[in-house]
Amino acid sequence: MQDYRSTEQCDQFPVAMAYVPWQRFNGISENLEEAYQTGTIFPELDLPFTGRRCVS
Repeated sequence: MQDYRSTEQCDQFPVAMAYVPWQRFNGISENLEEAYQTGTIFPELDLPFTGRRCVS
């Protein structure tokens, strides 16, 4: 089994680029019980997984 923790192999991989869109703070959820159920207190981040893409 090959040891991938070695830093000698890092030169073989390209540098990654990430795209992170800016988010605007629109306040927090007033119903904290519902926020607990969805896993976030920020309503704009409540995008349930539907199998293909998020529903907004």
